[in-house]
Amino acid sequence: MSARRALERRGRMAPPAGWLAILALLPPAAMTIRVTAGDPPPVPLVQAVPLPHHVTSFRIDDREVVAFHHDPRDPRPFWYPLRGSHEPSLVRMGHPHDPAGHSHHNGVWISHNAVDGIDFWGDRAKRQGRIVTVEVPREAYREGADAASMRVVNRWLDAADGTVVAIERRCMEVRPLAGAGDWLLVVDLEFAPPPGRTLSFGATGFGPIGVRMARSIGVHDGGGRILNSAGERNEKEAFRRPATWCDYAGRITNAADGLGGVALFNHPDNPRHPTAFHVRDDGWMGCCLSLDEPVTVADGETLRLRYGLWVHDGIPDADAIGRRWDIFAALPMPDPASASTSR
Repeated sequence: MSARRALERRGRMAPPAGWLAILALLPPAAMTIRVTAGDPPPVPLVQAVPLPHHVTSFRIDDREVVAFHHDPRDPRPFWYPLRGSHEPSLVRMGHPHDPAGHSHHNGVWISHNAVDGIDFWGDRAKRQGRIVTVEVPREAYREGADAASMRVVNRWLDAADGTVVAIERRCMEVRPLAGAGDWLLVVDLEFAPPPGRTLSFGATGFGPIGVRMARSIGVHDGGGRILNSAGERNEKEAFRRPATWCDYAGRITNAADGLGGVALFNHPDNPRHPTAFHVRDDGWMGCCLSLDEPVTVADGETLRLRYGLWVHDGIPDADAIGRRWDIFAALPMPDPASASTSR
């Protein structure tokens, strides 16, 4: 055997061009890889796909509907974009008229502006806080035909010296209901103070969850509509009023059917339910935890909260929103503590 042929047989030299011509003449079946151990399982309908730069893409039928951003260099984690059946996001990054002053308005976010006297809500406080994802535990991701979820552990830190103010375990789940423009994002939170300390969420209208709507959906900028479970409309009627849910909807594209929105759901097991919703005609809404008096978590205890965001097409009436809230309220609770075995 010649030296040239010996090298070819050992895979050290590319085959001659004539071999490629012969391969091109073979029928496709000759080059098909056959699986003989049975058919592979189907791809999950709902997926949670980790991406570079601390992003997880939640996908329904291989289309991204929401992404979770948890880069530790950011002031806090957030969700963006949020999509119904239309491609533009129903939420935006920043206030359309005050991007610097409202730089913390990032899609959908969890924070609070008075935790043991530290502000985790804004970005430029005298006593500034940061929320940092410190753990994505083993088996953090679950996928399937009905839902996909992700769990993380966050620490709420005093930005001045890194002191741990609170430990937060978070579980997020995307659950399709009826099509691309009808799905739920369910957010479960469990807060605990560091060992030997207590934790206080002070009286405020800012926190723990905020939603910055797309500019075209805002009442002022786009002629959108706010509606709560009490039938109150827009900021004039619904501002800081107690409710089980609040919906913000309007136009997202110029197509004839280019309408959509987000309903923010408050779970009946949350403390002091129904609590107030902080809503504005300029395009944002939030559900309050401690509007008039603090909520305190003692040493060794935990505070559990559940919120839902119903992403929908169109501008639904109160009955349609109420039916989706009923589905949300009946969902079984996960165990956030299983996100980690350590504090």
